[in-house]
Amino acid sequence: MGTSIGGGFVDRFSKKPQSQPRPSFVELFTPKLVTVLREGYRFDDFRADVIAGLVVAIVALPLSMAIAVASGATPDRGLYTAIVGGFLISVLGGSRFQIGGPAGAFIILVAATVDRHGIDGLLLATMMAGAIMMIGGYLRLGTYIKFIPYPVTVGFTAGIAVIIFVSQLKDFFGLSLPGKEPGAIIPKLEMLWASSDSVNSVALAVALGTIVIIAGLKKWRPSWPGMLIAVVLAALAGALLQLPIDSIGSRFGGIPQGLPMPRLPEFSLVKMQALLPDAVAFALLGSIESLLSAVVADGMTGRRHRSNCELVAQGAANIGSALFGGICATGTIARTATNVRAGGRTPIAGILHAVFLLSFIIVAAPLASYIPLAALAGILVVIAWNMAEKHEFMTLAQSSRGDLVVVLVTFLLTVFRDLTEAIVVGFALGAVLFIHRMTQVAAIETELPPALDDVADRASGDRSHYDGHLATDPDVVIYRISGAFFFGTAAAIGAALDRIGDQRNAVVIDFSAVPFVDSTAANTIAGVARSAHKHGVPIYITTASPTVQQLLMQHGVSGPGINYRKSVAEAVAEAKSAVREHGISAAPAP
Repeated sequence: MGTSIGGGFVDRFSKKPQSQPRPSFVELFTPKLVTVLREGYRFDDFRADVIAGLVVAIVALPLSMAIAVASGATPDRGLYTAIVGGFLISVLGGSRFQIGGPAGAFIILVAATVDRHGIDGLLLATMMAGAIMMIGGYLRLGTYIKFIPYPVTVGFTAGIAVIIFVSQLKDFFGLSLPGKEPGAIIPKLEMLWASSDSVNSVALAVALGTIVIIAGLKKWRPSWPGMLIAVVLAALAGALLQLPIDSIGSRFGGIPQGLPMPRLPEFSLVKMQALLPDAVAFALLGSIESLLSAVVADGMTGRRHRSNCELVAQGAANIGSALFGGICATGTIARTATNVRAGGRTPIAGILHAVFLLSFIIVAAPLASYIPLAALAGILVVIAWNMAEKHEFMTLAQSSRGDLVVVLVTFLLTVFRDLTEAIVVGFALGAVLFIHRMTQVAAIETELPPALDDVADRASGDRSHYDGHLATDPDVVIYRISGAFFFGTAAAIGAALDRIGDQRNAVVIDFSAVPFVDSTAANTIAGVARSAHKHGVPIYITTASPTVQQLLMQHGVSGPGINYRKSVAEAVAEAKSAVREHGISAAPAP
């Protein structure tokens, strides 16, 4: 079978007609939960979802409290977000595996909003953001959010990681500050340095011990819930030894045993106008985070989410979270990946995760009072380290100077200015970089005619007989990408390639008509390659220019299951040979 992909358009001509009927409104916005129940939900599925939901709830319990505290809110608001927001995201969402709740990426924005407008202002901004996300979903804008260049996402994620790390230094070292901790990073660091003589050695020991336990369990017992174990041990030490450090009980008075009654925050037109920039920032970041998380889940499972339905669910979750006193909710990559690895099969795993969290706070809320804030700071330091995108940062730095400029500018603006400004400027730089690369390609090809001349068919031995079987080959599929492969087309082409997992035994991707790829496109191919390798499907990349091949390999398009060949014919022959040799699969044995 052959498929031509160009400019994001996919022409599938083997088994489907070229023009497919557009899905109806109901089909586009039907939650995946409904889809699952229509397909048939068995006891085996329920058992797998129960286990996955429990595992994710154990991970989310300390994480939700830590993120809320770092955001300038009380720990119970993080739990309300995970319970209410997580429940609604799973019930209404367009992904089978998405787990929702508070995210570390929001810490800087939430803390700034609380500082300027108070908790009521935060709740109103969260509801406004939810409404914006729902409107965006119904207008089908979710597709366009995928156009954000890869260096921009790496830059702002790394910048958020730095801000989270710096925000935890006070509790990590148990410092006593002379006044309110500044929000901007430079004044914050100046105040922290000026207070360095007030380090609490007990708090530092608890924070370091938390990190050691999490890191040790991750290495030696990776299936154990390291964060929860570290928090429980820290709480026991605080309760039994009466440690002289701040705890959830001493600073916040503990957490309630259950959900509060829903209520609307105070609002007025003037207040809504003042909060509009914050609401837009929440909506933009929440949309990006949730759809990135859904894409990660797709790559791990080979399934596909519905981005606009997911966006509507995220909006409803933020409105619901704010009504119950929670902070911003979004799809979380770490918890979603945990859900997949734990064997979750349907959105019911996410629903059960929320139910388990509610059960935990009903039963164990009094014990949470003993959790040291230094332990929560240790957890967030680990999160910041994991978020830092260190490998991706170095890969982009080595791939091209243009990508390095985009990622550095986005990173620096995130740390020292504003997240929304960083994303806008980063996107603009990515667009300028694309235009520059296009002019380079045009300059290289100035001597080529606008259309290729006709040539005579000569029996010179350089032409092979037409093989009609290739068009309907049950084993090998050939994809031809034509034109510039960049962040604007990466989402559509990636979605087309993601469908290969269960359809063929080998895939050939022809790059002969691709003048260049950018880092977003290369990262998309790397994700497709990982998904194909999981299904035992080898990928053959043919006729890629040396520059294109080098960039693909820099971004991880190499290793087992990835084969670079000089021609489509050579790749097809090798794939067919492997099919005959291995029987039902062209892939080598894992």
